[in-house]
Amino acid sequence: MFAISWFDILPVAITFLSIAFVQVLNVYLHVLGDGKSTKSVDISETDCAVNGNGVATLTKSGSISPKASNGKLEKQASILDCDSHEDEDTLSLENLFPCDQTEIYASKKISFIIDELIQTEVNYVNYLRKGISNYGNLQKCEDLPEGLRGEQRQQLLLGNISEILELHEKEILPMMLRNQRDLKGLFDEFATHFERNNFYCYVGFTMGKKSSMLLRQENREWLQSYQTTIKDKLGIDSFLVQPIQRLTRYPLLLQQFISEFYKSGISCKPVLSAVCKLETRMRRQLDVVNQAEEIPNIDELNELDLQQQGYFRRSTEFDAQHFPTKKKYRAKVFLFDRCLVCTEVRKKRLAYRQHYSWEHVELQRPLELATANANKIINLIVKQPDKDKAKREEYCFVASEASVVKQWLHATHKIIEIARHEQSQRDTFSLPMDLVLGVVLAIWLIWHYL
Repeated sequence: MFAISWFDILPVAITFLSIAFVQVLNVYLHVLGDGKSTKSVDISETDCAVNGNGVATLTKSGSISPKASNGKLEKQASILDCDSHEDEDTLSLENLFPCDQTEIYASKKISFIIDELIQTEVNYVNYLRKGISNYGNLQKCEDLPEGLRGEQRQQLLLGNISEILELHEKEILPMMLRNQRDLKGLFDEFATHFERNNFYCYVGFTMGKKSSMLLRQENREWLQSYQTTIKDKLGIDSFLVQPIQRLTRYPLLLQQFISEFYKSGISCKPVLSAVCKLETRMRRQLDVVNQAEEIPNIDELNELDLQQQGYFRRSTEFDAQHFPTKKKYRAKVFLFDRCLVCTEVRKKRLAYRQHYSWEHVELQRPLELATANANKIINLIVKQPDKDKAKREEYCFVASEASVVKQWLHATHKIIEIARHEQSQRDTFSLPMDLVLGVVLAIWLIWHYL
């Protein structure tokens, strides 16, 4: 037998008590962080109730509800939930059970659409791979003009097309081949990539489209000569237009699939719900990609770097009024994860007016107006930093339709939830598991050998 002294027990006991204390402190700080996040992201929410005529009546809520302050996307009675859930069918219990998909594959037209989806994906990956091989190593050309020299200009020319190739080559194409006999699995996995924002690389590609076009135009003569040298029949312009064409092609193929699904009278609701959900995700992503094309048109940005403002989420046109100056103008508002950017529409260009961090922004609805236009109006109040507490700016945004306001609020709601989550993560203090295990192992070795 061996004797255990207090010297042996105390280090082990103190270590485990310290770890337990840190974890309890972590939980406590996390709870406090949830409370603080509602203050750091100050937004005025409204409750929504539907009367007997099906018209949404709005009542102003003085503060953020407890359900909204916990940093999670919980179901709550707010203006954001007036619309029916777009994926309502996917929540049905019927969709949780598998169905016989042999009836689907028995349809020649549907089988042809699925084969086309997969085969065109193979062709797309091969085309991107070949294009990068042709134009991704221009720096090795001895007669390369000065306007195309350097890694920075190479990046401007091709954008992030190598990132797009990696996504499709390593994720999308293998997923399609793996699930070509399981359509529900294919559509569900495909939709997951959109939900995780894996297709945001197309937004970045579109934002760099204007710079690439200008660079190609300036060096058109040399690029045409190089195209002849490598015997590329289509050229670099055709190569760089492929990503957007491919992203546009996806929802068209799914629409054909859905149409044939109904015409054939196939009874397999889980597959139908999955493909409708995917088609919705694709069209939403395509909208964001199309809107991102206008970002390079913003003039007078000064030192604001939009690449450092997080993900771009949406742009919307409003009739804006700036109350301090009483100026009215046509505005386009761009939503990023870290800020809101206001621009003025001037014919074919956008003039930068101002940008505001989300922690200084409060959104309100003019509920005192009992008119039909009340649902089309958003008041944006900007609180100044602590040193200028007395000062604040106020905008009035008027949309063309009430649905535009609802979509805009839905997008801002998502951004605010992301901000709350990031804030809670910053306030969380925890010990890494490898450190904990290392300390335990060290104490055991010291106790065992000494």
